Amino acid sequence: MLEAPRTASIEEIPILDLSRANTAEGRQSLALELHHAAMNLGFFYVKGHPVTQTTIDAAFATAKRYFSLPLADKMECLMDVRSRRGYMPMFSTKVGENSPDLKESFDFGFELPANDPDVLAGKFMHGPNRWPEKQPWLRETIEIYLDGVMETSRILMRLFALSLKADEDYFIRYFNKPMMHTRLFHYPPQPHTSSDSEFGVAPHVDHGLITILNQDSVGGLEVKTKSGEWVGAPYIEGSFIVNLGNLFKRWTNDYYSSTPHRVINRTDQARFSIPTFVNLDYQTPVECMASCRIAGEPAKYPTEFSGAIIEKMLRADEAKLEEPSAS
Repeated sequence: MLEAPRTASIEEIPILDLSRANTAEGRQSLALELHHAAMNLGFFYVKGHPVTQTTIDAAFATAKRYFSLPLADKMECLMDVRSRRGYMPMFSTKVGENSPDLKESFDFGFELPANDPDVLAGKFMHGPNRWPEKQPWLRETIEIYLDGVMETSRILMRLFALSLKADEDYFIRYFNKPMMHTRLFHYPPQPHTSSDSEFGVAPHVDHGLITILNQDSVGGLEVKTKSGEWVGAPYIEGSFIVNLGNLFKRWTNDYYSSTPHRVINRTDQARFSIPTFVNLDYQTPVECMASCRIAGEPAKYPTEFSGAIIEKMLRADEAKLEEPSAS
């Protein structure tokens, strides 16, 4: 197994207290801290967010209860590929030439009714969630958790806008039918694996705007620094870990960082985590922001719709996954 990394320092992955965001002065101060984090490793913790510890604990207890079900029960809600909602069994995903990921998941997104125009049109990642009828407790608990994460996302979107010298509503105005994608993850223990290609999640960079991650006390998230060193992102009770994806790089002309990260569960305990991949409305134009333009030079990326970019990247991932079985 790959050598266990050292723990990241507070300078490498800082902690932002969102309770300060209730005043204009506090938001400006937080925006400066966020700007520094985004220009460096592109990872930071947030505390003082709207999600209570009771809600967090309930979400993890529900995830553990769900993943303890017999496989046949979980397979009744197998993922719908178009809407990306439902259960994905172990070894369903892989990155590059690595072994398939050692994880299973239950995925859901921003809830839309079946008769919504975008759902009827078959728009990618739009639709009703696939909640299992036999386990109503899953929906009851997770929807409360998701409401809090949505509010946390709104706070962060305003701070990101300020960090880039834009109006506070620059991003939030496109937060009407956000392409939010939340996943409950279960990683089995892997303390004795000898392969350097076996991961809970192999090294990768997120495609979207930002990811808001809640991990349990088992830990296992590791981040690659700009010097090429891997560092561990430890569990901090009550906090979320936020990281930027490639979409933010496009928006900022590559000023903000999207950083490779991986998961290795080096313990003899099961690991659980809940990442939410935050993206704006499908029709959001992604274009170089004014504060990131270089005078006399064109933007590095053409203007495209957010949803089209994400769909293209995820479809490419799916094609790579299918290649081995097709050959």
